[in-house]
Amino acid sequence: MSWARSAISLILSQTLCHSQKASIPRQAASAAIPLRHSAVTYPIVNPQLQKPVILEERREYLIQKTIQKLQTSTEQLQLIDHLQRLGIGYHLEDMIDAILHLQRSAFSTEDDLFTTALRFRLLRQAGFHISTGVLLKFKGESEKFKESDMVGLLSLYEASNMGAQGEEILEEAMDFSKRSLLEGEDRVSEAVGQALEVPRHMRMARLEARRFIKEYGNGSDHDRDLLELAVLDYNHVQVQHQAELTQLKRWYTEGILVNVKTFHWDCVSKCFVYSVDYFHFPVLSRLKNWPLVIDDIFDTHGKMDELIQFTHAIQRWDLEAMETLPEYMKICYMALYNTTNDICYTVLKDTSRTVLPYLKATWIDMIEGFMVEAKWFNGGNAPNLEEYMENGVSTAGAYMALVHLFFLMGEGVTDQNASLLRRKPYPKVFSLAGRILRLWDDLGTAKEEQERGDLASGIPLFMKENNLATEEAARSGMLEEIFQLWKDLNGELINVNNALPLSIIKIALNMARASQVIHNHRQHTYSLSVDNYVQALFFTPLPSS
Repeated sequence: MSWARSAISLILSQTLCHSQKASIPRQAASAAIPLRHSAVTYPIVNPQLQKPVILEERREYLIQKTIQKLQTSTEQLQLIDHLQRLGIGYHLEDMIDAILHLQRSAFSTEDDLFTTALRFRLLRQAGFHISTGVLLKFKGESEKFKESDMVGLLSLYEASNMGAQGEEILEEAMDFSKRSLLEGEDRVSEAVGQALEVPRHMRMARLEARRFIKEYGNGSDHDRDLLELAVLDYNHVQVQHQAELTQLKRWYTEGILVNVKTFHWDCVSKCFVYSVDYFHFPVLSRLKNWPLVIDDIFDTHGKMDELIQFTHAIQRWDLEAMETLPEYMKICYMALYNTTNDICYTVLKDTSRTVLPYLKATWIDMIEGFMVEAKWFNGGNAPNLEEYMENGVSTAGAYMALVHLFFLMGEGVTDQNASLLRRKPYPKVFSLAGRILRLWDDLGTAKEEQERGDLASGIPLFMKENNLATEEAARSGMLEEIFQLWKDLNGELINVNNALPLSIIKIALNMARASQVIHNHRQHTYSLSVDNYVQALFFTPLPSS
């Protein structure tokens, strides 16, 4: 079973059940930055967390103190960076946006490399198009970057990873800072190693929060209030995820998955890691994760004639179409049909917008993609690399998930941008995130695909079309392709002419980040194993500071 498909199904299913527009606590965005905050409360079910009312009051008190600190701080940029990396920035999101809006014109010739690069990175991460010219003053007469200390070099390296295609200054900055960090006395430091392995811009926020909370707490100059709030908030969100997993397991043991003998709960819990960064606010949902079964039908259970029938029934999209299907397919068809209509009803009620044509089209596209793969696997002609990649974005569920999320979130939806989602080609940012997902999935599942004898598999196709002799060379080439796709994604993030709202663009970036974490876990410090993620994210609370 493809990790990508399974995980995307979990993400979507998690979304379906909280489509009543759960809201993020936000401050009013204005130049005055008023001290207002709406508390988020989470049910405390973890026995290690005692006296929930007292803890919630303490958390609210710490949030109010943090708001005041951010408003009066003389080092707002570094504080914002810490808040975001500690996983508590969402409590002050509008306040941070307002500050960053003002920071666009705050670049000064007096700023050092660390400050300039940090401001540049934070602004670009927030979707502001900031010129790379702000870095020119750090070049010498030879048009090369001047040497700096490790703090400045690290800041420059992190900023360089925000580069889009054609931004030569950022390419030079990356080469220079990376080389200097590797050659410097601090090359063996943990901070340098982590940055060079996975830049901050490409890290899953939830995993980064857990890692950085520990790093921040070990620093002699840490703010005790911020550390306490970060630990308290992390454990509260973890309790939320435990509740969601409990509901998911109940659905697994009592629902339709009981009849799918090859479907394992272990896979579900690991795939759940994929979903934690798709929303930057905690949710409590019923988690109807039936879409996972569709992947299992095509990979394991379905015979070719049954798969053809199932595909035709999905294309017709009416209940009469399922009458000729085998019993196990009828269950999936009915669940898909009813849940999609339920989503449409929710969106119609909340926004007066009819979205069935959009959602239905994504499912038809996805199922047709599965059918194409089934034909490849059952003796058909092997595709070329581009055919494989584009079809793989569909079968990975990237288009389906992002279109559903676009309407369920409801932020910035207009008739104009909604029209971009009616059919293929979908917006470029969706395709870019889906291709990164597809490539990481191929890199992580190559051995399984070879053992299955798949004709269509990313690494062999990449070797063939690029005349490469070894699998290692193909892996290197695919990693370079991912790097270039990230540049394209960065370009979409700061594209002032992008018709899509920033919220869905950031969700697409989260998809790309999550795919790297799930599949790149071969001998790396940042990416150890999915089992470790499950344990750390969902079952091991952080100790009180």
